[in-house]
Amino acid sequence: MQKPFAITLDVGSSLANHTGSWRTSRPVYLSRKPPCNHQCPAGENIQGWLFHAESGNYEAAWRTLVEDNPFPAIMGRVCYHTCEGACNRAQLDSAVGINSVEHFLGDQAIAQGWKFPAPAQTTGKKVLIVGAGPSGLSAAYHLARLGHAVTVIEAGPLPGGMMRFGIPQYRLPRKVLAAEVQRIVDLGVRIEYNTKVTDVLRAKQDGGFDAVFLAVGAHIAKRAYIPAGDSAKVLDAVSVLRSMEGEEKPLLGRRVVIYGGGNTAIDVARTAKRLGATESIIVYRRNREKMPAHDFEVEEALQEGVMIKWLSTIKQAGESSITVEKMALDDKGFPQPTGEYETLEADSVVLALGQDVDLSLIEGVPGMSVEDGVVQVNAQMMTGHAGIFAGGDMVPAERNATVAIGHGKKAARNIDAWLRGNAYVAAPQAEVATYDKLNTWYYSDAPKTMRPMLDIIRRQSTFEEVQGVLDETNALFEARRCLSCGNCFECDNCYGVCPDNAVIKKGPGLGFDFNYDYCKGCGICVSECPCGAIKMEPEDI
Repeated sequence: MQKPFAITLDVGSSLANHTGSWRTSRPVYLSRKPPCNHQCPAGENIQGWLFHAESGNYEAAWRTLVEDNPFPAIMGRVCYHTCEGACNRAQLDSAVGINSVEHFLGDQAIAQGWKFPAPAQTTGKKVLIVGAGPSGLSAAYHLARLGHAVTVIEAGPLPGGMMRFGIPQYRLPRKVLAAEVQRIVDLGVRIEYNTKVTDVLRAKQDGGFDAVFLAVGAHIAKRAYIPAGDSAKVLDAVSVLRSMEGEEKPLLGRRVVIYGGGNTAIDVARTAKRLGATESIIVYRRNREKMPAHDFEVEEALQEGVMIKWLSTIKQAGESSITVEKMALDDKGFPQPTGEYETLEADSVVLALGQDVDLSLIEGVPGMSVEDGVVQVNAQMMTGHAGIFAGGDMVPAERNATVAIGHGKKAARNIDAWLRGNAYVAAPQAEVATYDKLNTWYYSDAPKTMRPMLDIIRRQSTFEEVQGVLDETNALFEARRCLSCGNCFECDNCYGVCPDNAVIKKGPGLGFDFNYDYCKGCGICVSECPCGAIKMEPEDI
């Protein structure tokens, strides 16, 4: 009679390392890239600073955040937080309020007086930055921390670029902007105001600079041909918003028409209401679905009494009125004239049709290439002229402050490498932790905490900040809503559910490991890991 088949393994023997045909795959721990980090144009380690914030260590959270972005209090207010659009939690209940926690951390840093550490050493290299906007100041910050001597030359009287001259005070209080810029100056960055660079090569040579970063913002308003009488008051949006920084505010009148559909048009319309306009009307040639302005800004404007005339275009401007032609979308979604006209009363017309960059400072520079009004750069953000880099509005990219800040960081890393005679090599990117990699049944519903909003009456009549900051209790709650997508937070699930005792605890903060002598590859650890930090790999035998 044949005996039942059986096999006995000595755990210490070489056979114990190969478990045979019953294990075709083995579990491995890994770190996936959170979708919020992957989406962030500034390259923030969002999950990293949320981890510190949820434990109440706000300074550690802030210091982790500013490794990549020196402006958390600013970005917590004006960033369009596309990271939240990518957040996996949105598929469970609602996205983590990443931007609101960043706002809280930024304000904590200002209140507590947290500073950037001085650079450990100096390199003796000098870098010129043209433009004190978000891209230029971001580059200045990162280069200073790398030990380089940085001089920023700014054509205007104050720092901030379009953060100051393009974003109204009800969205970004100037004391917040001043505080975060001052931290960069305290690092030793020198800013020269009211100085326009007209010849970049001459400026580089005269100052003895080893490299240059061009970060000139788009401050030249685009125009449109609108027949207008001599007495018609036609202004551009950039000039209107810029004049808000001066002693004398723009005189727009009681009936203001804004022509355009972007965020700048919304900002001007809301500003006009605060300046006393009884009617602030946006005229836009397409419908709401095609409007480039962000939806939440459109909603806030409508709440404040701004009116929007969709599918319309201005044909003529007179002394106290404008003529508007109605448009209709064709079968391809493009607006077409209908020949139907109406008259709107208007004391002034503000054109918000986009902006261009003044590129006169690079005229005649050998190797410099300009296409469609922007400077062409390579993967290292260097122009065709060795040692001259460019970013922000000057290069082909989406134009917003967060993208510009990311450009500044990327350019700084490449400038630093170039000055040292080598090339910057970014760390390899891990796979993104998509929602299907998570096991969310361990999480209960915890709806997003919304920031407080200023009441409508005060929003219509003052420039007080519209959006408030979370208190500590709510900020802590919001940070704790993070699912830690793709990265182990030591919940011990794998350790507790393993039927073979094959999971090894390495100690607090050190994670886990597998003892493959005991693991039979059942995959329970993978199915029970809430954050998707374990995967099965084919067995190599």
